[in-house]
Amino acid sequence: MTKTSKDVGALPSQLPSSNTRLSGNLGATSLVLSVLAFSAPIVTVSGYIAFAIGFVGETAPLAWVVATIGLAIFSVGYTTMTKHIKRPGAFYAYISLGLGKTLGLGGAYLATVSYMLITVGIYTFTGTMVSSAVEALGGPTIPWYVCTAASWIVITILGHFQIELSAKVLGTVMVLEIILVAIFNVVVLSKGGESGLSVEPLNPAKFLNAGTGMALLFAFGNFVGFEATALYRDEVRNPGKTIPRATYLAVFLIGGFYAISAYSMITAYGSNAVSHAVDDPTTMFDSAMATYVSSSLATVTLVLVATSALASVLSTHNVVARYLQNLGADHALPNFLTAVHPVHKSPYRASVTNSVLVGVLLILGGLIIHDEDLVIGTGSGLGTAGVLSLMALVSFAVFRYFAIAGRPAGESVWRVKTAPLISAFILCAVVVFALVRFDLLVGGEPGERLWLLLIPILFITAGCLVAIRMKRLHPNLYRCLGRAEGDRS
Repeated sequence: MTKTSKDVGALPSQLPSSNTRLSGNLGATSLVLSVLAFSAPIVTVSGYIAFAIGFVGETAPLAWVVATIGLAIFSVGYTTMTKHIKRPGAFYAYISLGLGKTLGLGGAYLATVSYMLITVGIYTFTGTMVSSAVEALGGPTIPWYVCTAASWIVITILGHFQIELSAKVLGTVMVLEIILVAIFNVVVLSKGGESGLSVEPLNPAKFLNAGTGMALLFAFGNFVGFEATALYRDEVRNPGKTIPRATYLAVFLIGGFYAISAYSMITAYGSNAVSHAVDDPTTMFDSAMATYVSSSLATVTLVLVATSALASVLSTHNVVARYLQNLGADHALPNFLTAVHPVHKSPYRASVTNSVLVGVLLILGGLIIHDEDLVIGTGSGLGTAGVLSLMALVSFAVFRYFAIAGRPAGESVWRVKTAPLISAFILCAVVVFALVRFDLLVGGEPGERLWLLLIPILFITAGCLVAIRMKRLHPNLYRCLGRAEGDRS
């Protein structure tokens, strides 16, 4: 494989260099908890699971089982790439290698704006949840945007420091969330719920109905952000082993945890689960917790929802910062973003730039869209659609890369061809459904907000145009797109 950072005629000052590489000492556990924070466990259990039950009925747990299988297949090719392609950049690097640097840069622009939109949505949700938690604890009524501003300050400070600090914060919050939900699951399943344990929620014959697609979209959406296992490549110890291990752990932990929690929720309500999910999904978890565990935990749950949302914002913020830093290092964005902090070894300029950009988007959203729920739905839904599209592209990229480069010694056809093609088919189906029912993803009436799709189209096009311009005017820089300087294979 060509070492593009040593191309003849390249000016050393123009090319990415090793001093743009981040560093850290993350282990598999910290990496998994960082990924798990993205999906906000307590938020999913207290919200999305109830909505999934309302769409697909009592077989909702199977949505997470199917999503887990699909993402596990995706992980086969993805981790094979991480093993043989020792570059930071994750989706950006892999699409550049498999589908060309032009589309790779377009994908990187799309990934950046998608995660940034998700950050805006979660920031807004965090503000509303923090406000509710303060009021529930006897405090004053605080506008959501004030709480969002306070959250923005906290995240901006944490993003300045080395990733280990963020990992400790995320780990603490995740452990508390998992313990609370695990207590709920154990108590409900040990008591047998309202009507006893049943195998009907696991009956595949009942899973296929009018709401199956939407339930699957919710389930696949929970896995958005798990590419961070490879994105943090330079900040983990022994990445060749840690990244694949953390990737599979994240997939099975997320999928298994939510599938069991969905089964517990259905067991708690028995035959009334679907009607309750349709009539009042937002109180489903709290009511079940009060019935089976303790009514005093309702406030604890509300506080953990707020901290969970804050942890999710921190996770998405870190992902965007690293995309910005990678693009700056490749001269695809201002080189100012490249700087690594001399002490904390963090992408501190990219981090603060991300905070400023997201802050501007939050202010604009608050001024233009007066309904905070619409800001939450639009940001999170549009960003999720963008990331799922990228995952489908990565699957094709993995297949094409190994088809051209050849199958490495010790790797099976399953890992480099079959699994990537299967995952591409699965993810394309999910993306198509997301576009067909875009109204359910971002809110509004069918077809009302399809114009929002112009945003990801605009950014992926902009990335491709920047790459084309670099190829024409700065061919040496173009050859280094996709963090090629980091390729040591």
